[in-house]
Amino acid sequence: MSWAQSLVKLSTYEVEVLQKRMGEIAQRRHDAEMRLLMLEAEGEAEAQNARESAEAGMYLIGFQEGLRARRTAILAELAELTMEEQGARDALNGAFEEQKKYEQVAEDIRLARLRELARRDAAVMDEMGLRRAAGGR
Repeated sequence: MSWAQSLVKLSTYEVEVLQKRMGEIAQRRHDAEMRLLMLEAEGEAEAQNARESAEAGMYLIGFQEGLRARRTAILAELAELTMEEQGARDALNGAFEEQKKYEQVAEDIRLARLRELARRDAAVMDEMGLRRAAGGR
């Protein structure tokens, strides 16, 4: 295996690793979004419970404060995940570009070898033709 093929394999592995990382970040983001939705649903259920019961209504303000704090924490986590996702996406794009460069170098080497082989074959054929032409006279 040539050094160019080794670079292509390494860059392909790097792309796969970064794609896996992107998938993990996307999953964590999805989980955080689901927690946010569940939190909002919990808040709605508690508000409905407070409307139905005076005793539950007394605890609603404290519950809503806790709900806001938890919501703020989840939103901060989502913002952090968005930044992490952007960084991973940029790294993945860079890895794809590197992979394409290495693939192009490997292809150029392959084509150069084929051209050299064709040139040698043509030289051999020319030599054979010259020998036949010289021997036939």
